[in-house]
Amino acid sequence: MDRKKPVSCGFLVVRGQPIQSFLLMKHPKRWDLPKGHVDPGETDLQCALRELAEETGIEADAIEVAPEFLFEHRYMVSQKRYGGKGTTEKILRIFLGRLTRPVEILLTEHDGYEWFDWSPPHQIQEQTIDPLLAALDHYLKTQSDARL
Repeated sequence: MDRKKPVSCGFLVVRGQPIQSFLLMKHPKRWDLPKGHVDPGETDLQCALRELAEETGIEADAIEVAPEFLFEHRYMVSQKRYGGKGTTEKILRIFLGRLTRPVEILLTEHDGYEWFDWSPPHQIQEQTIDPLLAALDHYLKTQSDARL
C-alpha cells in the first residue's frame, strides 16, 4: 500500500528591508524553523501560518509573505514516527515572511530562539537550514523584482 508522504510546512521569518536577520528556534540539539504537519483540509500556507502562531506567537497580520518564494526539501525519515516500519520520504515546504512590526516571541514548543544576522553563506544546520538560506540568497541575488 502506498502511504501518503508526510508534509510539514513552516516559515523562515526575517527582519529588515533589506534583510538584516532571520529567526530560528532552539531544540535541545539543533536549530529549527517554526513548522509542523499539515492538518486535514489545510493548505500548506494555512498550516505554516498556524504553526508560526502556535510556536512563536507571531500572527499572520505581523508578517508579509513573499509570494514568489517557496523552499521545498525532501528527505528520508523513519516510519516509526508515522506508525509504520522502515523509512519514508518527508516533504518540507518553507515560506518566507518579513516582519512588518515588532513582535514578542512566545516560546511554547522550543527551548529558545535567536535572531541570526543575515550574512551568507551560513553554516548552521546542514540538512535543511543551510540549503534554505542558500536558496534565499540565490533568490535575492537573481530576482531583480524579489518582493520582500
